[in-house]
Amino acid sequence: MTYSQFRNEQKSFLSIHGTLKYIDKGQGNVVVLLHGVPTSGWLYRKMIDQLAITHRVIVPDMLGFGSSDSPKGYAIYEPQEHAKRLLALMDGLNIKQWDHVFHDAGGLWTWELLKIAAQRVKNLVILNTIIYDSGFKPPIRFTKGFIAKCIMGLYSNGISTSVMLKGLFKSGLVDASIMEKEAIEGYKKPMLEGKTKAMYQFFSNTCNNLPDYSSVITSLEMPKLLIWGKEDEFLVLDKMKAQVVKDLKLDAKNIHEIEGKHFIQEEQPERITNLIIDFLKA
Repeated sequence: MTYSQFRNEQKSFLSIHGTLKYIDKGQGNVVVLLHGVPTSGWLYRKMIDQLAITHRVIVPDMLGFGSSDSPKGYAIYEPQEHAKRLLALMDGLNIKQWDHVFHDAGGLWTWELLKIAAQRVKNLVILNTIIYDSGFKPPIRFTKGFIAKCIMGLYSNGISTSVMLKGLFKSGLVDASIMEKEAIEGYKKPMLEGKTKAMYQFFSNTCNNLPDYSSVITSLEMPKLLIWGKEDEFLVLDKMKAQVVKDLKLDAKNIHEIEGKHFIQEEQPERITNLIIDFLKA
């Protein structure tokens, strides 16, 4: 699938801050696939069709990412605002409950969502996501201000975009050569369109002041599946594993440390999908 084809399959939802694009495919129990930073729903393209055989799959591009709008402002990209817009999307689709898969900064948006509407989520699937500061090693951090905004602006100029993505995948994949030009296009095009405001908010604000979601995390009672690329350099499970297992009340059978780094949806999509399907059958 090309990125143009992916975009052609997306539908539109008008939130209070701008249009969200999303994939809605399949029938049955609903599964949401939530990306992080600086990705989009494109991250899950290799998993959608297989999941859609047995489930209704919703894959949003959050505001400021992918083909969704990227309006002016920075406060609108704070984690709680992303959570509110995701809930609005689900309300707009008349979806009362769903199974929730999330990755990277999607963890921040998910913890915020669960803080206000935990009853909406039936099962949680955790993929290399932000949980505790002890395991959080972002590739970049900026101090808020003019210089940081200029640097983020450079990510839209083509050359810097390519250099940034090359470095990201070199660090985030065991073998970066798996990323063919067609695959990289889906990550590059949104940046070339100037969608860097949400990234700026994350790297200059959230990365420097990671919220403490321990009270939310320890309160969750729904079944949980953890799938983690064990060589991840950005989110290091070993640094926080004991606390994560304890606080999330994870069953040993639902913990899978797999070969891979950060972008495991690129590295092992079939295995991840099969693990999710088997977990949701239980």
